[in-house]
Parts: sequence; C-alpha cells; structure tokens
Amino acid sequence: MKLDASLMADPRRAGRTREIAAAAEQRGFAGLWSPEINHDPFLPLALAVDATSRITLGTAVAIAFPRSPLVLAHTAWDLQAASGGRFVLGLGTQVRPHIERRFGVPWQPPVPRLRDYIGALRAIWHAWQTGSRLAYQGEYYQHTLMTPFFSPGPARHPSIPIFIAGVNAGLAQLAGECADGFHVHPLHSPATLRDLTRPAIAQGAARAGRDPAAITVAASAFVITGDAARRAGMRAMVRQQLAFYASTPSYRVVLEHHGWAEVAEQLSALASARRWGEMPALIDDAMLATFAVEAAPDELGAALVERYTGLVDRLSLYLPFEPGVDDSLWSALLAAFAGTAT
Repeated sequence: MKLDASLMADPRRAGRTREIAAAAEQRGFAGLWSPEINHDPFLPLALAVDATSRITLGTAVAIAFPRSPLVLAHTAWDLQAASGGRFVLGLGTQVRPHIERRFGVPWQPPVPRLRDYIGALRAIWHAWQTGSRLAYQGEYYQHTLMTPFFSPGPARHPSIPIFIAGVNAGLAQLAGECADGFHVHPLHSPATLRDLTRPAIAQGAARAGRDPAAITVAASAFVITGDAARRAGMRAMVRQQLAFYASTPSYRVVLEHHGWAEVAEQLSALASARRWGEMPALIDDAMLATFAVEAAPDELGAALVERYTGLVDRLSLYLPFEPGVDDSLWSALLAAFAGTAT
C-alpha cells in the first residue's frame, strides 16, 4: 500500500506549490493528487512537474463532463510528456445539480457517458500516437477530424492511466470494465470497501474479461489526531464534512449499508432547507468512528495500515501536505507505510 499526499494549491503562491511538490517527493510520498474544488486541478501539477522527477502526479479528481474530450486529451498528453510519464488522469462525474447548475452543461446518464468519454480519450491519443485517422463515433461523443497541424504527434509515454471516481456500484463496475484505477470517495468505510466497492470493481472486470487486481484502488481517509484541542477541532471538521457528503441523495448507499438511512434522509432535508449549521449534530460518535480514524500521531500510521491493508492500493489523508506543518506526523506515517508499498 502506497502513501500519497494531497496538494491543495493556491495559484497566488506558485513558488509555494513547487516547494510542496519537491518536499513531497523528497519525503518519500508515492504520489501527489490535485483536486478540483475551488481552483483548476491541472495548473498545480504543471508547477509540480518542474519541481519533481519521480513522484506520481495526478488529479483526484477533475470533473469530466464540462470539458470536451479533445480539450482534456491535450491537457493530459502535455502533462504526461512534461512529467516523463508520471501523470495519472483522475476523472469524476459529479452529481446532477452541480453539472447542470454549477457547470451549466446538460445532464446525461453518467455511467454510459463516462464510458464513452474514456473511449473518446483513448481514440484521440491513439490517433496522435500512430498517425491513424481519427474516427470515433460514440453515443455521446464524436471525434472525426484531426489534421497533422492540430496533432501533437507521438509521445515517448503514450499510455496515460485513467482513474475514475464514484460512490455507487455503477461507476465502480465501470472502473473494473475499462479504467486503470478507482478513486474511492472519502465517504466510505472498511465495510463499504469490502462489501460494495471491491465486489463491484470485480464484477465490471469480469464482464470485460479483465483481472480485477489490475485496477488500482485509491482512497482518501478522514483522520483525527493530535492533542486534545486539535482533536476537538478535527472532530468538528470531520462531522461537518461527513454531514455535507452524506446529505447527497446519490451517496445514500453508504449510510444505508450501516443502517443509517434515516439519518441520510434527515441530512438531505436539512441541506435542501439550507440549514447547514444543524447538519453536523446528526453525525454521532459511532458514525465518526466508522468513517474516520482517530489515533495519537505516533499510532496513526499503524491504525491506517491495519484498517486499509487488503482494501486499497494507495492511500492519502483528507489533510493537505505542506512542509513545515505536521512534519513529525508525516514522518511517522511514512515510516509506518514504508514496509507496505508494492
């Protein structure tokens, strides 16, 4: 199991982004993941490319559907070339209200659309690499024009891994069918990984005649650690984030698996009423223990290894890495994971 770091970059601090990336590589993290929250997920990785030479760099995740496959194909192709083959394209679908109302694009069934999107990406990359005619005709995407002037041409590292993200069985099955990896949503537990996610990946792989072991499973873990004051603050943050995620109707399967369907319905109702401040109180201690790991800083690594061994291949924390902050904690975590990396 590999320990990765989360890169929360500020475009106003480009130099600091380079410092974070260089420090992550020097400290021994296996990968550095850039999310799409309130900034572009790709620009920080362009900065990280120049500051590193070995560490895996990827998005966790970029939202696919607001971007044309051709536009995204160029971005991924260039980052793969610039990094010397270290880039991983992590894609997410988002939920309907965000696709329609935040991104302003039409909603279509996410599983078949993402399958088509991945097919389009790979067809475009194949045309660039081989010089063959681009003739992709999918259900949602058609790409049939690529002249030499607009082609970047063949690359030294043309195989770009594609990870997809999700919560429900459909996207996990799609990962098994046609992706290289699956980003598990932070709202998860060992039970949902064991009972829902990994079986769904295996089902998708079986349909496509693939080995499920070939699909990398990556997850981000909520943690609570430090002294009493810090733990109290982290518990409050985790309760708030869990309440936010669990209020999403399409994520309800996670709480239902643990018998908390009624809580999920209450959270959805409060979110619809924009009563955000009342939501964290519904996340009780049992839920907190189910979805987060709490341990002393010098015991956290062992607790994470015990919790996730055999369930995920790569793990990061729902806590950004930044040199000079929590240095002793990161050192202890890296030491705990050193003997588990494969």
